[in-house]
Amino acid sequence: MILIKRPFWEQLINKYWEKRTVIWLMGVRRVGKTSLCKSLPDVEYFDCDLPSVRLQMQDPEAFLQSKHSKKLVLDEIHRLENPSELLKIAADHYKDVKIIATGSSTLGVSKKFKDTLTGRKIEIWLTPMLIEEMALFKNNDIRHRFLFGGLPSFFEETDFPHKFFQEWIDAYWAKDIQDIFNVGKRSAFQKFTELLLAGSSGLFEATRYALLCEVNRATIDNYLNVLEETFVVHVIRPYASHKPNEIVKAPKVYSFDTGIINHTKGQTQLREDDLGFMWEHCVLNQLHAHLQTRSINYWRNKSGAEIDFVIRGNNENTVHAIECKFSILTDATPKSIAKNFEAFRSNYAHGKNYVVAYNINGPFTRKCGDVSVTFVNTNTLIQLLQSQNDHK
Repeated sequence: MILIKRPFWEQLINKYWEKRTVIWLMGVRRVGKTSLCKSLPDVEYFDCDLPSVRLQMQDPEAFLQSKHSKKLVLDEIHRLENPSELLKIAADHYKDVKIIATGSSTLGVSKKFKDTLTGRKIEIWLTPMLIEEMALFKNNDIRHRFLFGGLPSFFEETDFPHKFFQEWIDAYWAKDIQDIFNVGKRSAFQKFTELLLAGSSGLFEATRYALLCEVNRATIDNYLNVLEETFVVHVIRPYASHKPNEIVKAPKVYSFDTGIINHTKGQTQLREDDLGFMWEHCVLNQLHAHLQTRSINYWRNKSGAEIDFVIRGNNENTVHAIECKFSILTDATPKSIAKNFEAFRSNYAHGKNYVVAYNINGPFTRKCGDVSVTFVNTNTLIQLLQSQNDHK
């Protein structure tokens, strides 16, 4: 197997190793954590699924003593009896040993971790494939990325991999859910998961899902929390200051990957109508990866005006608004863009307005109604947001 170097993630790991000696690398199953770790130079790799590896680590001090000045990967570390003990000892007493530990959820929710290692570790969230990484996998067709999704091994397929997606769902239950969480009935949890993925980016109504899955609302809330903590869905909450005309409660729930949306819908071909929907998901993925934050909202008022994504600026009065359009003509500005931004800015005056589109090479700014809007591609959007915000 040829390991593909992924410069963005390698640079991020090296940058974070300068801040902490222990990195928690998290992300969904098959997102490429193992391949990324193995592609790093000068690392020693340990698969904690193997009994022989777990045996080596039963005495953490002796294990770490033998690894002076090395870079270690501890893959699937939750398989150890007491994984937090080893990482805590490493962070406190073996500062010349650099460690990447991997898992499929945020560390704090796993019942295997008795210590969340606050102040001792730094987290990296490995998302599905970035748009700029498609060339590394020798396919720049954005429609292929929309249809097959961003799990690297699935993206590399030529026929839609329904079988692989179903295997992913089965493994998610067996290895990520049963081992780590207590969610009760598999049938109800899996039905909820598939309904949520198929309805990605829709408004979330817990009562509706409770009826469909034949469980109570508290159970649905627990299921949603588990899916969010394991990065299978992203809960995007409304941005609001409780003005009378704003939607303030109903979150929107996005799938982690476009490919699995198509699988749950039984869809093996894209329609032109799907492109904007898929692009919105890819833009969200870019924001998550580059900003390494979940602090992203949407905005909607009771008259139907809506902003896809809202991100706070450096101070509490600044908020940036982002609209996603797969394709846009430079000589025509949809009236809906002006309407949405004008409605948002009537409540929140300070911040930048962006339209992010796939077919834009260089940024340009245009007056849309009463507001100024900058049209960008994803690379420029990230650069501008990072220059205006301090997320880390």
